[in-house]
Amino acid sequence: MRVLLIEDEQKLSEIVARVFRSEGFVTDVASDGAQGLELAISRVYDVIVLDIMLPKLSGTEVLEGIRRNNRRVPIMMLTAKDSLGDKIKHLDSGADDYLTKPFSSAELLVRIRALLRRAPALLEDTIKVGDLEVDRLSKQVRRAGKRIDLSAKEYMLLEYLAMNAGRVLSRTMILENVWGQSFDGLTNVVEVYIRYLRNKIDKGFEKKLIRNMRGVGYILGDEENC
Repeated sequence: MRVLLIEDEQKLSEIVARVFRSEGFVTDVASDGAQGLELAISRVYDVIVLDIMLPKLSGTEVLEGIRRNNRRVPIMMLTAKDSLGDKIKHLDSGADDYLTKPFSSAELLVRIRALLRRAPALLEDTIKVGDLEVDRLSKQVRRAGKRIDLSAKEYMLLEYLAMNAGRVLSRTMILENVWGQSFDGLTNVVEVYIRYLRNKIDKGFEKKLIRNMRGVGYILGDEENC
């Protein structure tokens, strides 16, 4: 799962981002509306958490900009305003949920999961690639019916590969989408984790699903279906 958090209160932003990352979400953070809108329309996210009171562009303007670009990503508004009028205004403008500050981490996560469940066009509960199954809600992985235990980062890498099955993904694309904004300075981490995944996903199976396109990147899928 990939989340965009657009929040200018640094302390709150750090707390929420830490909560998301502890749940295994790749989390990008924007501290103003202009940066947030640019990220929202240039990258693919599973959900966006958007504060209303932001510098440069307000949350309302960001929301409207995202919808003008036909981005149907689920959006949760965060605000200190709790009037019915504000809620109606933003829900009518394309928001999917509305959470009033202060809020608990538990409530935020419950609301986020509910948004993800209500977005079947954007989120497949289970991704199947050959005999490999990736359950995005339970984060369980099976191949040929056998459960495969992965670390949090291994799962995030496999999920990204599965979401783009049949497509060659460059090392940079993988770093940006799995390691997020924290990828600066990483050297061979992609190669290391691809090796980890191959040992768990492909070892012992005749058909290899994770393939290296030399000089280009990596691809997940049966050879005949790629």
